[in-house]
Amino acid sequence: MIAQKRNTKVTIAEIFVILAALLFLAPFYFVIVNSLKPFGEILKNAASLPQVFAWSNYSKAIEKINFVKVLCNSLIITTISVFLLVIFGSMTSWWIVRHKSKLTTILFFAFVAAMITPFQSIMIPLMRVVTQLHFVNTHIGLIIVYMGYSTPFTVFLYHGFIKSVPLQLEEAALIDGCNTLQIFFHIVIPLIKSMTVTVLILQALLIWNDFLLPLLILSKKDLHTIPLAVFSFFGQYTNRWDYALATLVLGMLPIVIFFLLLQKYVVAGVRSGSVKG
Repeated sequence: MIAQKRNTKVTIAEIFVILAALLFLAPFYFVIVNSLKPFGEILKNAASLPQVFAWSNYSKAIEKINFVKVLCNSLIITTISVFLLVIFGSMTSWWIVRHKSKLTTILFFAFVAAMITPFQSIMIPLMRVVTQLHFVNTHIGLIIVYMGYSTPFTVFLYHGFIKSVPLQLEEAALIDGCNTLQIFFHIVIPLIKSMTVTVLILQALLIWNDFLLPLLILSKKDLHTIPLAVFSFFGQYTNRWDYALATLVLGMLPIVIFFLLLQKYVVAGVRSGSVKG
């Protein structure tokens, strides 16, 4: 009887999970299906399967926005930003955790305060600073803004995880003659690999899909990222959903592949953490 009740609960849970999965996958269905339809068919019925597969949507979208250039812009901005966030975020968190004082406590709470501050409240002052420093229409300027905007969340994620790293390992490495950088890169970094992968995924998703900051900083078409390229298909008199959705699918592929390649490390980190617990 108990086993039967347990099987019923498991079945209900599985049905709920399947329904939730279908709900989350529904936007992907609409994007992919409509990217293969002619413009008129999208307006007629967006939920139906394509009657005629318009593969030319992809080739025309690639040609109209110079997709290779746009893709390279997104790759450069995302790769450099995420790399710097991981390095400086992990270093800052490690220093705060290992140097407990009033200063580091104030510094940590300052990061938390910056993390929960609405972007709208700092948007205008931020753009004034960016303009005065001549960072407008430069990838470097956008990367620096991402560093300032995303570092607090990165530090917050690393801070709690680094606390679980045994201090004895660092002390043993220090006795063996390792300097500070060697301890960090050879001892600490391997032990926080699962959190590093989590930070990589979260920040890459945020930066790759971000629309507002590139819109504010990058007005030149040659510097546009993929979200800005998608937006370029919408104007006052034209809304080319066929080309925009095709561009959106092409833009999703790199980040989806990146997520699929790294998800096993996240799962491994969660599994190892549960075993240790």
